[in-house]
Amino acid sequence: MASSSSIAKKARTKAEADFMTWLMMAKLGSFDDLPSNAQKFLTSYRARLEMLSEAESTVLAVREVYSAYYSEMGGVGAVPEPQSRKPTNDRNVARLQRPAKPHPRCIGCAQFDRASDPKIPQGPADFRKRGCSDCRI
Repeated sequence: MASSSSIAKKARTKAEADFMTWLMMAKLGSFDDLPSNAQKFLTSYRARLEMLSEAESTVLAVREVYSAYYSEMGGVGAVPEPQSRKPTNDRNVARLQRPAKPHPRCIGCAQFDRASDPKIPQGPADFRKRGCSDCRI
């Protein structure tokens, strides 16, 4: 049997994903195609929107779906509150770097290695200075 914390985590993840999917489908006009439980959750969500903000209504709706999924998945007792994420220490976080932009090639620049191309003669190639610095023609 799965532990209550693993059931809670799976139920929470599924609840968040399902609710957002249902909400998007309803916004696209497919409310009637949703299962009856999804329609019930969305109807209560819409009613709450008249009294609460969208963010607060969404949190409550996801919590309702999470409670239902927790019970369906075999969770026993009170539904555990999701654990808040611990703040990260900025000193231990590596910053992502974007890859360098590729060098824009001028028209006529070939994508090959000059040393391995038999069409380019060895020796000084002053005529190649017309293009960009990487131009090989």
